[in-house]
Amino acid sequence: MTTTGEERTTAGTGPWWWVGWRSAVLDAGLALVSTVECGGEGVRFAHDAGLPVPVGVGFGVIAGATLLVRRKWPIAVVLVSIAITPAQMGYLMGLVGLYTLAASELPRRITAALAGMSFAGMLIVTFVRTHQGVKRGDVPMGDWLVPFASITTAVGMTAAPVLLGLYMGARRRLMESLRERADSLERELQLLAERAEERAEWARNEERTRIAREMHDVVAHRVSLMVVHAAALQAIARKDPEKAVKNAALVGDMGRQALTELREMLGVLRTGDGLDARARPVPLAAVGAAAAAAASRAADAFGSAEGPRLAEIDELIGQSAAAGMVVALSVEGGTRSYAREIEQTAFRVVQEALTNVHKHAAGAKTYVRLAHRVSEIAMQVENECPPDVEPGSSVGLPSGGNGLLGMKERVAALGGVFVSGPTDAGGFRVSAVLPA
Repeated sequence: MTTTGEERTTAGTGPWWWVGWRSAVLDAGLALVSTVECGGEGVRFAHDAGLPVPVGVGFGVIAGATLLVRRKWPIAVVLVSIAITPAQMGYLMGLVGLYTLAASELPRRITAALAGMSFAGMLIVTFVRTHQGVKRGDVPMGDWLVPFASITTAVGMTAAPVLLGLYMGARRRLMESLRERADSLERELQLLAERAEERAEWARNEERTRIAREMHDVVAHRVSLMVVHAAALQAIARKDPEKAVKNAALVGDMGRQALTELREMLGVLRTGDGLDARARPVPLAAVGAAAAAAASRAADAFGSAEGPRLAEIDELIGQSAAAGMVVALSVEGGTRSYAREIEQTAFRVVQEALTNVHKHAAGAKTYVRLAHRVSEIAMQVENECPPDVEPGSSVGLPSGGNGLLGMKERVAALGGVFVSGPTDAGGFRVSAVLPA
């Protein structure tokens, strides 16, 4: 993992304004060389100006030592180098100062102005010194050497360090920009990874909910009917042996079907389509698909690949009637086909509502109503107040409290409306409207 730009900025270990000790040592070395240079040139300056030699050397030492602050005050260093140009000293300071100024973040107009002043000063001083040398005969060349030497020296002492500084500054800014982009990309990737983990966790929770809902649909209705038939079997075992045998056969068939469906789902949970779970973990989506497939066979003759449909409502109600429920079905509007999700959800709502009647209102008369409308399908399951039963004769079906919640989730997932609650007459009503 790379270090962010903020961490790099605050990670400086050098003294004062230096980022690191390496930079401090470099500047100290350059300042020492500049001090020696200016101090040596101060001797000649003292002779030319008629000053004591210690004064000229001290002046040169002080001027040369200003190169130590080139990173913090580059303008001051360049101004000092321009000021001592007439004394013919500070050449190293002028070169390094212009380079530092051009490479810094200061406005380009300041760099251009100071570079122009340095060029003009170097041009004038070189011109005067060269002209004097030619006049005295120290330089055995013609007058053409004066402008050539002046221009060449001034360009070399100003243009070269400024261009190099501009290049190095642009290169440094480019590297910093690339580093910041890399850091930003890394932060974005970390954020995306966190969001992906959150989405994965959300998907796992949703899949667990779907698996629980599908397993509830597979087991609850059939097992509820098994318990109802078993209670009836217990009541009529001695009075009507033939009916008792019939109920026992129904209980056995339903139990075998429920066990088969549970084995299918548990088999996927254990093996993942036949593979060892230790070799490859099974996605929850595969379990959900298996649960949905098993749920599609939750009732007799409801084993099509598309799951239960509204056309099979009659058989569903017939099963409840066989378990002793008095149930009436009424259909309004022209019957037509809907999308698979719509028909399956409508079927599940009716199925779960009938299961709840078996659990909580055994013996109550129940009304199932379907209404086929232009743009929606409505369903309602309402039971009357259950009759009083003798103590100990209640079936006593357990309730997990997930039936109504599962119906509401199914209906809401399709953009429908679900309402449930007790009626004024003491019964219970479940209503749902699905967009068609």
